[in-house]
Amino acid sequence: MSNFTPWSALLGGMLLGLSASLLLLLSGRTAGISGVLGGIFGAAKSEWPWRVAFVGAMAASVLVTQPLGVSVPVLPDYSLSWIVFAGLAVGVGTQLANGCTSGHGICGIGRFSPRSIFATGVFMITAALVVGVSAYLGAGYV
Repeated sequence: MSNFTPWSALLGGMLLGLSASLLLLLSGRTAGISGVLGGIFGAAKSEWPWRVAFVGAMAASVLVTQPLGVSVPVLPDYSLSWIVFAGLAVGVGTQLANGCTSGHGICGIGRFSPRSIFATGVFMITAALVVGVSAYLGAGYV
């Protein structure tokens, strides 16, 4: 990580916290991205508009931030098979943990939920192991 800038990380964290807080305060819903995204496909019709708006605004944020000089991270040249495997692994992990890092890490820890604190610890340990093993095996470039 050669281009880490603490100010952009601080701003990003503040915006994540603000958006999660606003969603909780205004609608009583937790901003777990995997749950919001997964709910689009199985939600009641009354739930669908806010979920699509939330995910759409998150994706469209690139259009707002790039003119301000915020760059999108460039991913290394990973193989498609590795990206598909990684995406499936994340999906299975979020189903097993009943949430992802945004739901447990931002919202759950903020509410002092023991389950979320444990789940976030497991996420972080797993991520470190996966990065270490994949770097050792060179799996990202296969």
